[in-house]
Order: sequence, then structure tokens, then C-alpha cells
Amino acid sequence: MGLAPERLAAMQCEPRKGGEALDASRVGELLAALPGWSAAGDGKSIAKSFKFSNFHETLGFVNAVGWMANRQDHHPDLEVGYSRCTVHWSTHDVGGLSMNDFICAARVEMIAQA
Repeated sequence: MGLAPERLAAMQCEPRKGGEALDASRVGELLAALPGWSAAGDGKSIAKSFKFSNFHETLGFVNAVGWMANRQDHHPDLEVGYSRCTVHWSTHDVGGLSMNDFICAARVEMIAQA
């Protein structure tokens, strides 16, 4: 059963030293709760691109995502341009995707809507 983005965003990341990646079925369920996010990197990451009016807005978004990621101790790969940012989440410690990726993606959604 999928989770609403608000419920995902309210969850906290947990350390994932070792462990197993989520299976494809669970990844599909969780992606359904996050419009615009898609599987990337042979299904080992998720990504979404965000558009902004100018560099100032883009940088504000990047800084907010960075602050949140540091608080969750789970860090994305970011591709940043003048008016865009693509956010990639994966959990290297499990060799794929974990709940942490979806929690943080939902938190990024909340940041983008603010």
C-alpha cells in the first residue's frame, strides 16, 4: 500500500549500513505517491527535475534541499543550472533504493511547494 506524500515527508530517515534495497513492486507503489519522480539509473535511483524563474530561486531551493538532507543524514546528487535543478536519490549502502530515498523525495516536494 502506498503512502501519501505528507505521510512520507513526516517520516525520519534511518541509517542503512547494509540491508537490502526495496523490491521493484514496492518502488512502484512509492513512486505512485510522488508525481513527477521516476526510476533512474537502472532502477537504482529516483529523480525529478524542478524549474525556476531565475538563479536566485534555484539556489534557494538547492540550499533548502541541502539543509534538509543534512538533517536527515541522507544526501542526494544534484544537477544545478541557472533555472533548474534535478534531484537524484539512491542509497549506496543498500545498492539501490531504500525508504530514505522516498522520505527525502517527499520532503523535497514540500520544499518545492513552499
